Amino acid sequence: MNVERTELERRAAKHAALSDPARLHIADLLSLGDLSPSELQAHLGMPSNLLAHHLKTLEAVGMLTRGRSEADRRRSYVRLIPGALDGLTPGAVGRAHRVVFVCTANSARSQLAAALWKKASTIPAASAGTHPADHIDPGAVAAARRHGFPMRPAQPRSLADIAADDDFVITVCDHAHEELGDLGGLHWSIPDPVRVGTDEAFDATVTALIDRVGGLAPRLAAS
Repeated sequence: MNVERTELERRAAKHAALSDPARLHIADLLSLGDLSPSELQAHLGMPSNLLAHHLKTLEAVGMLTRGRSEADRRRSYVRLIPGALDGLTPGAVGRAHRVVFVCTANSARSQLAAALWKKASTIPAASAGTHPADHIDPGAVAAARRHGFPMRPAQPRSLADIAADDDFVITVCDHAHEELGDLGGLHWSIPDPVRVGTDEAFDATVTALIDRVGGLAPRLAAS
């Protein structure tokens, strides 16, 4: 817990340092290459004393370093420390043996989410419903085809029939989430495309799930 707290404090300090637009601009510029203080001044249009303040703030949180020019020893260059921007996005979520996506009918959202997860992660995935339908909705299969990922039509299943104690459960349906309560996983509030029934609704669901899966997959490790 102390290690986790220290890491959170380190990230918070970097975020605080970058909360000033000028310092964020400096980080953007240095992410592309090294610059001398005078070159930074020219880019930013600010006096040397103000630039010095911003550079000192970024150095204090371990983001910048300086080195002397091999040509003109009176000149220095400022550069980002390798990995300086690491950890500024949210950190790891944890570990999972299997990810199970759940919606009410297991006929669209949860099936699509599981199919997308299998493309993005090596962690096994399954899908289930709180009240399974008789069959997968054709609109979900068509949407998967339009977006270029495989989704074999699978018989909708009940969560109660497949659940295991070590599953990482993600509800992708408000009804399922509110029926099941907090299972220790996550909830993604995705509107039901079956209710609308249009290609646009299914495409919007796929787009939302691609974004959610893409954000979670790198942060969840296999157990």
